[in-house]
Amino acid sequence: MVEIHVLIVDEDLDFAGTLSERLESKGLKAEAANNGKDALATVITARPDIVILDLKLSEPNGLDVLEAIKTFDPAIEVIIFAGPGFGASGIEGMERGAFDYFIKPIDLDLLLEKIYLAHEKKLGPAAIFTVQ
Repeated sequence: MVEIHVLIVDEDLDFAGTLSERLESKGLKAEAANNGKDALATVITARPDIVILDLKLSEPNGLDVLEAIKTFDPAIEVIIFAGPGFGASGIEGMERGAFDYFIKPIDLDLLLEKIYLAHEKKLGPAAIFTVQ
């Protein structure tokens, strides 16, 4: 089975750490970044498969981080999330290349489903024919 590497980007240290632990308990490789600058550095050095990105970040903001990730490597799938009242930002994020978005609070099962779907998209149709 292919290991999925997930980067969680959220300024809430407790949330990012807890989500990282929960994803690891489900068999994913997960790490957290607590601001956009650290997230972009991690994307460059560690090249995660999936980035789970809070839109409500300080400088750079979440939409700017999304654009920078997609410019650096369009194959990295980004799932964005935001608090209630930020639905329009989620739609804007989708227009800028995000795989999907959701509003907090997070349902872990739904998030896992989105992670697996995003990873399938990243692998593309050729992955079906890969010999294991």
